Amino acid sequence: MSKFEWRKQLKDLYLPKKQPSTIEVPEMKFFTLEGKGNPNSEPFKEHIEILYGLSYAIKMMPKKGLTPEGYFDYTVFPLEGHWDLDEKGRKLDYLNKDHLVYKLMIRQPDFVTEELFQYALESVKQKKATTLLDAVQFETITEGLCVQTMHIGSYDNESETFNRMEQYCSQNNLKRAEKTHKEIYISDARRTATEKLKTVLRFKVTDI
Repeated sequence: MSKFEWRKQLKDLYLPKKQPSTIEVPEMKFFTLEGKGNPNSEPFKEHIEILYGLSYAIKMMPKKGLTPEGYFDYTVFPLEGHWDLDEKGRKLDYLNKDHLVYKLMIRQPDFVTEELFQYALESVKQKKATTLLDAVQFETITEGLCVQTMHIGSYDNESETFNRMEQYCSQNNLKRAEKTHKEIYISDARRTATEKLKTVLRFKVTDI
């Protein structure tokens, strides 16, 4: 059986065009971890490490002599983040990253179960002692009708892309359902020049 690669087989979800478009995002399984504060901080990096550690614990199970029912070879899905602001941050007329509230997540294949999630937790605990593992959740999430686009460049310039997404909504009888938004990190920021970073921006919408 060929390897499942999200870049090739799920382009509509992960590699949209730079022009905004609508998409119906289906139910999916995720490992999630909530946090708050500046994403340039060490705690944020640790959140990412935990989620990737758990995700690779699942992917590498066959190499440990364990092959779950329904398992297939695949590329680990990209990191995603659901972003909001705390109460004080919402009152400011500028973005203060110290007031950000986030839920980081990595999608899991459909064969992943609660039992496999517990296996991954125990596997990572043996390598890394951290209370963060107790905060990780295994969730099924359905985003539904959304507008999304590919943002190219610095995270600090996302407002320009969001403005284009809002204009698209106005032109297509849609309205933003909430102030929060989703980001999917297609590029590795550690290895990619800032001006070439690819980030899917997405928010929920409803018909007017």
